[in-house]
Amino acid sequence: MPDRPLTPEGETGPERRCLASGRVAPKASLIRLVVGPDGKVVTDLDAKLPGRGHYLAPEREVIERAEAKGLIRRATGGEVEPGMAGRIEALLVRRLIDRVALARKAGQAVAGFEKVREHLKSGGTAGAVLLEASDGAADGRSKLVPLAPGADVVDCLTASELAQAFGREHTVHGFVAKGAFAERIVLEAARLEGLRMVGKQ
Repeated sequence: MPDRPLTPEGETGPERRCLASGRVAPKASLIRLVVGPDGKVVTDLDAKLPGRGHYLAPEREVIERAEAKGLIRRATGGEVEPGMAGRIEALLVRRLIDRVALARKAGQAVAGFEKVREHLKSGGTAGAVLLEASDGAADGRSKLVPLAPGADVVDCLTASELAQAFGREHTVHGFVAKGAFAERIVLEAARLEGLRMVGKQ
């Protein structure tokens, strides 16, 4: 993953400050929160909902601390339902699965060890995405990663979740060609990784 997540246009874009950690980061890499018409705080992952936006770093510890200390409620003035980190994680998982599925339908993504290896050996991997299931065996990954110089390795989805994107029962390896789909997948994965770091420790 890049040290600083990019917007789909390849630029860092405008920056915002995380209301809990105080860190400044590109707006597209953060989680935007707004208060809905019912007075409840809602997650606006597309950053399109009306109202003043407040931002959180996509990190489980940051979100849980912000909720526990009432930082979100004080900043937004809205009602915060318990379990925000879990809801955001679920939303990000669904979005990432959908992004990969769209790439597959557009003919820009393939799954399976042999197909992925063929694409990697053909060259031109810079800017592409190598998908590796977080619960997959290390052996297959160790054989594919060296074939993908310049590619982003996305490994925050399980084999079951990757399978949903490819319409299969089980998927451990996937490949997304360089382009708009790959760029968006990298961005979505960067946000999801922070929510799943607890499970990786």
